[in-house]
Amino acid sequence: MILGIETSCDETAAAVVTDAGHVLASIVSSQADLHARYGGVVPEVASRRHLDLVAPVVREALDSAGTSLDGLGRIAVTRGPGLVGALLVGVSAAKAIAWAQRLPLVPVDHLEGHVASLYLEPDPLEPPFLCLLASGGHTLLLAVRERGASERLGTTLDDAAGEAFDKGARLLGLGYPGGAEIDRIARAGDSGAFPFPVARVPGLDFSFSGLKTALLYRVRELGEEEVERRRADLAASYQRAIVRALSQRLDEAASATGLERVAVVGGVAANSALRAALPGVRFAPLALCTDNAAMIASAARYVEALPYPGYLGLDAYASLS
Repeated sequence: MILGIETSCDETAAAVVTDAGHVLASIVSSQADLHARYGGVVPEVASRRHLDLVAPVVREALDSAGTSLDGLGRIAVTRGPGLVGALLVGVSAAKAIAWAQRLPLVPVDHLEGHVASLYLEPDPLEPPFLCLLASGGHTLLLAVRERGASERLGTTLDDAAGEAFDKGARLLGLGYPGGAEIDRIARAGDSGAFPFPVARVPGLDFSFSGLKTALLYRVRELGEEEVERRRADLAASYQRAIVRALSQRLDEAASATGLERVAVVGGVAANSALRAALPGVRFAPLALCTDNAAMIASAARYVEALPYPGYLGLDAYASLS
């Protein structure tokens, strides 16, 4: 069994997964309510909260799986990318557990973890496939031809799709997390009420900063009372533009690569409008869209483990570069 630990942003998560990909336990403690007052994640606050939560979350995962540290074969942990202070909490905890148990440690890339959420039972997806990874921090198009490795075809030139949702929600006076709030209120709105632009950039890259600016100007133009009255229409139209940008690029990437199977992972994969717009596409299960440790343990099955005690100097990294 593999114990996975994930602390890259504002979820403290632990999971127990078998080598065959069966999820025995997946525990996620979200800090969303803690950060809602600030309108976004505060890195120092997130790190301190991870310190409080990581041990009890690991204990709960082990209890839920009906096992103990003695029953584990290796430890997996998110090494990056993410908030480096938050990542270091998980990396330190994983190193301590692995060292105390004389177990190997598997450092996992967070983005490969999202892709590996598709490999879990009961319905694992086999490569090759085209994958859209859309979250608060990243928007990537990946060609996945084998488990544990992916080729980047395109990325965002500025804001990620999830970040665009969060910033748009703030402009509309909605709560945090913004993507869920826009998705909720947009269901009562007219998605054709406002013609927001979809950026056209070279290749298979994305750009959402212009869309965010267009919403800012429209909010200023309408004024506070009119924005209040038409908030649902604004949310629906803004969401439609993001969904169009993602779905159009997916179509273009599928044509360019010849990959017939398409999958979507990451927090934005939970968006109901995106799921409705891509009926033939494989989406990660809702419980595995946002950050979780089951996907990290899943990815660890395809990464070489570091033997005891060679991982004690392991560090975290904040960015892809």
